[in-house]
Amino acid sequence: MTQQGRARACANIALAKYWGKSDETLNLPAVPSLSITLDALVTETVVTLDPGLFEDEVLFDGVVRSGDDATRAREMLGRIRERAGSAVCARVETVNHFPTASGLASSASGFAALAAAGASAYGVDAPLELLSAWARRSSASAARSLYGGFVELSAGLPGDDSLSARVVADAHHWDVCVVIALASLERKKTSSRDGMLETARTSPFYPAWLACAPGYFLEVREGVLARDLERVGEAMEASTFAMHASALAARPAVRYYAAATAVLLDCVESLRARGIAAYSTMDAGPHVKVLCMAGDALAVRDALVASGGAVDVRIARPGPGLTR
Repeated sequence: MTQQGRARACANIALAKYWGKSDETLNLPAVPSLSITLDALVTETVVTLDPGLFEDEVLFDGVVRSGDDATRAREMLGRIRERAGSAVCARVETVNHFPTASGLASSASGFAALAAAGASAYGVDAPLELLSAWARRSSASAARSLYGGFVELSAGLPGDDSLSARVVADAHHWDVCVVIALASLERKKTSSRDGMLETARTSPFYPAWLACAPGYFLEVREGVLARDLERVGEAMEASTFAMHASALAARPAVRYYAAATAVLLDCVESLRARGIAAYSTMDAGPHVKVLCMAGDALAVRDALVASGGAVDVRIARPGPGLTR
């Protein structure tokens, strides 16, 4: 048996958003989503089997962790052990080369890398589809980070634990960039998982979100295949603001915005007024990600820096899938 496994995965940013679950036990998404894997947001994970451990030890950026992330990591390793017929515990060492738990999809790249590194360490020869399904059980967006380029994840049918992501177009399909404007370096107060549950439980706008999200997904998908930035951008912004509107209507409100967020969103609108095709999206965090053509990325970055709303601005391109 291999005693150690290594994997590297990139985070992804959803262009058509996933928010809410059709099956909480299996962590199945209630709506379809489509994302772009980003080369600048990288997670590296090492899983080492250690017969001397009585439970899995989980380290993030060199610090031993407890709480939800560690629990989900142990649950994933438990599923892999069951497949391998092993009872040996493991040490998980994960390094994120970007801010963790702040709305940059660190759980997506983290659990994608963990699924692959864990399978390797326990000697399980799992295809990408199975790794994607395992990653989805821990974080639905992680299912997409096994693949590069533009990736979709269908809405899940309750009880279907086989759901995995699939590639819509590879990383070389379209010469676009995502300019990432970080509004804060702090960890967010409400996790995506908790935010979704509260939105589904208490928001009067949640049924409307479920009704409109599939249409946004189809518009984004068709726009990506046609390399139509305006079509993708308009549907992406609609998806983003509909998702956040449903969350804001929860009781209490699930709010990921910060004061700097509004400054950055205004900046993107100003760029379009100047004739630069740039479109904003946000996930469960205060950061603003801007989709644009690669040739406009430097101008977009400079404008976001000049706005004063960002503590850091990075340029990312469509990235690769899993590497081991």
